[in-house]
This record gives sequence, C-alpha cells and structure tokens, in this order.
Amino acid sequence: MKLYISVDMEGITGLVDSTFVDSKERNYTRGQHIMTEEANHVIGTAFEEGCAEVIVNDSHSKMNNLLIESLHPETQLISGDVKPYSMVQGLDASFEGVAFLGYHTRAARKGVLSHTMIFGVRNMYINETAIGELGFNAFVAGHYGVPVLLVAGDDETAAEAEELIPGVTTAVVKKRISRTAALCLTPDKSGRLLREKTKEALANRSRVKPLVPPENPVLSIEFANYGQAEWAHLMPGTEIDDNSPVVTFRAKDILEAYRAMVVMTELAMKTTFC
Repeated sequence: MKLYISVDMEGITGLVDSTFVDSKERNYTRGQHIMTEEANHVIGTAFEEGCAEVIVNDSHSKMNNLLIESLHPETQLISGDVKPYSMVQGLDASFEGVAFLGYHTRAARKGVLSHTMIFGVRNMYINETAIGELGFNAFVAGHYGVPVLLVAGDDETAAEAEELIPGVTTAVVKKRISRTAALCLTPDKSGRLLREKTKEALANRSRVKPLVPPENPVLSIEFANYGQAEWAHLMPGTEIDDNSPVVTFRAKDILEAYRAMVVMTELAMKTTFC
C-alpha cells in the first residue's frame, strides 16, 4: 500500500495559538518538534502495518516546518514553497489512502485556530457545499479515486471530517475551549492515540469511499473585505459580486478550481489595511 500524508500545524496537540505556528514567534520551534513527532507516530505505524511507501507533504504556511532529520528514515518528504497544489502537492491515483494530520476547521466554524487558507476568507464553497482546507483537499483526493482514511486534529475538526466523509477514522488530540485554547493530550498520549487510530484507519480502508467532487465545479470565495475580493478578481476568468466581497470561478474540474483558489487567496493577501 502507498499512503499519502498531508501535515498541517494548527491541529497538532498543544499548539493553541499563533506563538506555536508562526515562525517568528517564541513557541514555533517547540511546535515543529511536536508536529514532527505526531507525523512520525502515523508514519511508523503505517510501515509496521504493511505500507510499502509513505509520502509526506508539509502543508503549513511556507511548508518547511517538519524536521526532516527527525522523520522516520523510510519516508519521503515534500517540503517548501511554491507548490501548484499546495497542501495536496504530489497526490495522485497511485496512492491507496490519504491521512490529514494537524488539520483544523474551516473559517467561520468553531475550532482551534480555525481558518481557510488565509485569515481574509470568511467562507468558501464548491457549488453549494461550504468547505475548508479539509474538504477541498478531500475533493482533490476524490478526483483521483483516493479515499481519506484518517483525520487528526481537535474535536471540531473531527466533526467536520465525519460530516464530509462517511466512515473516516478521526483522532482527537485536543478539545476546543476557544479559538486559542484547548484541553490537550500530552504528546505521549496523543502518540498512542495516533498509532491506534492509524491501525484502525488502515484496517477499515475498504469501507471508506473517495469524496468525489462535482463535474465543472463552481468555486465561490467570500472574503472579509471588498478590497481582498478586488485583488482576487484580477485572476482571469473570475466574476466579482457588485454588492458583496464574493468572487466566483467556473472550473473545468476540481484541480483547476484548486489552483484558482491558491491564486485568488495569494492575491487577496496583498490587501493592506490602514
């Protein structure tokens, strides 16, 4: 079996505010170590359970957070920026399963450090379905016929995953108190949980179906500010609402929609506030 793992940072145990996930802040190095440890628990278990190949994609911020010198020696790491498919770079039909580690809930939903790509996004939709990073990435996996087997993060992230993907295995490593506070498992206990849930997810893989995206999807992004929408609308093929900060893009498939989302959110970050 070939397993793909996308590792974000906000859903890792003990990481509860920006000081752990921003490379300029005081707790970031601690966050890197805990993030790498959580990844290793899943990677090591995957190999023990018979996976022949494990590819890990660093999926947070500049995507160079995981400590490669501390990773399981048999894994391969996709690291760095710029990646056309961002959090799902390298995912294709050759994989038999996907795991999302350190994930968080979408913008406007309860959860530790909840957001969707950038903090200027209020809501994001594929057709009528509200999605965040978890949902969009699962749709890309579904495009290739690959099911999402495991999602790890806080309790709200687990609920979001279970709503989207029937039969998915979830690992709750912390429980939300507020957006920047949580009841967290220790790294040792989260490690035991992740090993147990990885075994469960791999054993149950035949029961989970890929999240198949719609054909010719319409991507809609509601930004927090109309200036952000104006920047995003600079991308050819987009339409902007005259009365709200919503930009839409009619895509030929989910891959084109995903790349459009990456471009639109990158452009929107150029908005300045005074």
